[in-house]
Amino acid sequence: MTGRRRLTSRPLLPAALAAVCATATAAVAFAGCTGLPGARGDSRAPITVMTWAPEGTRATNMAGMPAMAGAFARWVNAGGGIHGRELRVLTCNERNDTVAAAGCAQRAVREGAVAVVGSYSQHGRSMMSPLEASGTPFIGGYGITGEEFSSPLSYPVNGGQAALLAGNGRQLAGVCKRVALVRPDTIAGDQLPALLDAGLTAGGRPSATDIRAPEDATDYTRHSTAALESAGQDDGACVTAALGERTSTFFDSFRRLREDGTGARVRIAAVLGSVQQSLVDRTGGASSPLEGAYATGWYPAADDARWEPMRKVIDEHAFGDNRVDPADPGVQTTWLAYTVLRSVLLSLAADDIGPASVRQALDGGHRVDTGGLTPPLRWRHHDLLAVRNYPRAVNANVTYQVVRNGRLVAARDGFVNVARTLEERTRG
Repeated sequence: MTGRRRLTSRPLLPAALAAVCATATAAVAFAGCTGLPGARGDSRAPITVMTWAPEGTRATNMAGMPAMAGAFARWVNAGGGIHGRELRVLTCNERNDTVAAAGCAQRAVREGAVAVVGSYSQHGRSMMSPLEASGTPFIGGYGITGEEFSSPLSYPVNGGQAALLAGNGRQLAGVCKRVALVRPDTIAGDQLPALLDAGLTAGGRPSATDIRAPEDATDYTRHSTAALESAGQDDGACVTAALGERTSTFFDSFRRLREDGTGARVRIAAVLGSVQQSLVDRTGGASSPLEGAYATGWYPAADDARWEPMRKVIDEHAFGDNRVDPADPGVQTTWLAYTVLRSVLLSLAADDIGPASVRQALDGGHRVDTGGLTPPLRWRHHDLLAVRNYPRAVNANVTYQVVRNGRLVAARDGFVNVARTLEERTRG
């Protein structure tokens, strides 16, 4: 986990430009150093940010996140930019790789990004180290690593995997007697069973059976069989999967077992991101084997009217890009992260926008209204939740959803706050 570090008061300059500035006269140095994209004191240069995510890999891919970032920037720039300045979005393929993740972060620093926004990576230490060294804030990451909830440079918009799994446990506790969890056999996956169990325990149910599986497998018959054997096959048995993009492959294997007459009465579930509307559509809509499946998400269901501003931006500025699925929680998280960024930048003077001023505004209590998609977001010390190992979390709300008539819809009205469940779990 990341400890609190002494942060630089100004963004670090690229080495070559720093050397030029150091040898020039004071007046020339000031003029040269303020010419960096996004640097303080330049009210004409573009404001540079970066969004990264894995694309084209054998495991989880999140191409919709950088695509949504591009659409958001086009919308902002079509309306005159930020204080008349262009919002310039850099994108980077993180490739689900430690070295590539570090390379994306280093490029963000090198190109003068005032923040990294709405990004996905499982490699928290690799991505956060360059940002911490340069004082570059990380706004609204997907929420899959511990560093996103421990680094003083991180400003999360949701409760991450911790809230989803605890919420999924709470949701399933109301309908399941026994639960089997199928999850990736990875470091990130190792955190999931205890989080799901926290929710199950809060609902008076026993811990789930932990079924480890490769995150890039092409068949999960063996893991489906193990899940059924552990959960049972009668009323009250449930199987929940958290395999990211490979969850569809798992449920395909699970479906074949059902077609053989095995596990017909077992309820299935997942967290949003592992199952979403596009998967239900691809697998038959109302005839999908996912019909009746339970799902836990961070935000309101995709058909909620509060998503209409995002849908309008996608319709007008994504230009038919099929990577931008408004029901994808990665796309939704990116929208919220850029909503935070835009709100903060508009609160600053045009010539006082840089990593330090963005960070100072967020630390100083700048409040962001997301139109009811989350509670109002603010990252002052007393806004942070009292959850050990997740000290940067400010939003522990989740929603319960269900696949009904081929659509992912709300299973109950409003949000469920799992902060106390997480607090109790981390006290143990």
